[in-house]
Amino acid sequence: MSDTKKISVDPYLTIGHFQTQEEMLDVSRKSRKLFVGIPCESTLQENRVALVPSSVSTLVKRGHKVVVEKGAGDKSNFSDSDYSEVGAEIAYSREEVFKADCVIKVAPPTLEELDLFHPNQMLISPLHLPYLTEDFLLKLKQKRVIALAMEYLQDRDGSFPVVRIMSEMAGISAILTAAELLSTTAGGNGVLLGGISGVPPAKVVILGAGVVAEYATRTALGLGASVRIFDDNIYKLMRLQTKLGRKLYTSALNPVYLENELVTADAAIGAMHSKLGRTPMVVSEDLIRKMKPGAVIVDVSIDQGGCFETSEVTSHANPTFIKHDVIHYCVPNVSSKVSRTASIAVSNILTPILLTAGDTGSIESLFFANSGLRHGIYTYKGCLTNEYLANRFGIKYTNLDLLITSNL
Repeated sequence: MSDTKKISVDPYLTIGHFQTQEEMLDVSRKSRKLFVGIPCESTLQENRVALVPSSVSTLVKRGHKVVVEKGAGDKSNFSDSDYSEVGAEIAYSREEVFKADCVIKVAPPTLEELDLFHPNQMLISPLHLPYLTEDFLLKLKQKRVIALAMEYLQDRDGSFPVVRIMSEMAGISAILTAAELLSTTAGGNGVLLGGISGVPPAKVVILGAGVVAEYATRTALGLGASVRIFDDNIYKLMRLQTKLGRKLYTSALNPVYLENELVTADAAIGAMHSKLGRTPMVVSEDLIRKMKPGAVIVDVSIDQGGCFETSEVTSHANPTFIKHDVIHYCVPNVSSKVSRTASIAVSNILTPILLTAGDTGSIESLFFANSGLRHGIYTYKGCLTNEYLANRFGIKYTNLDLLITSNL
């Protein structure tokens, strides 16, 4: 028998191979108490508040500190007493609130408010793309603020929970608003949306088949209206019919079919959504001229530019205008009209995130483990981390994953 060949191995590669190794134990991070500030909203006729007393109570009982500016919950019918009773501190100056490590707002901060921020502070608020300016982003970068946009927070299934819950309210509110504007006292034709025995119901045309359209359709059908739904995404139309469990009048955005329905419609709801940029304008001014005098348009898409050519941004103080004898309602923050319900809805989404952040050790540690939260960050300690915003305003873009990894 021939000798077995031995393969020579460099001794360097086997150094320590058979030595006893120390045991590595999983050591949990210590929980860190949060310091949360809730300012009073002062822009865009915002009536909501970021955290309601029940959520504040939960945070305070877990040892976290919450400071609420005086009057922050008044427009949602939550008094200062409601907050103080559950353990919140009531601040009588805005500067005191902005000392918090995490400031939560339901409207973007003003440039004056940004002056009150300090480095490494966390801002959680909507971004409101139509109103966003380069000065706003540059100020956030200068202040080295970690800014997180509510509408870009992603759930595990890829959905956007804040956008979805606001869309549900917007869809319901759009139909209820249209029903009110059709009344004689509001300048409409005096039409009851659902009709009665012997009198046909009003015809409602809904543009879009997303979440806003789904809840607008549910509400309109519940009130007895006759509904027509238009969208170029046939899958969305199929999904909508499946969810509602009934056959509906649905159509692609065919100009001929759309005109036939709009000229006889009592109300039209704009519920189109664009993932990036402006909403497509699908109804021309010439077509609106052909609509019935006294008809109603509720353009929920106005926060992305609107899908009716005649749409112009209005406010809760002056919500409507008349053009070509058609009543237009184009208020961007529709959910602010039902501020108490909207505040509770937003608070329900944010509270578990804050509680988890406290258990993890910090909100930054939570970013590392949660890609859905990372998706919402657009500035991080002096860097712009949202590629779309960087391209839009011509500002340098930095990959967020690299920044977070380097800070751990």
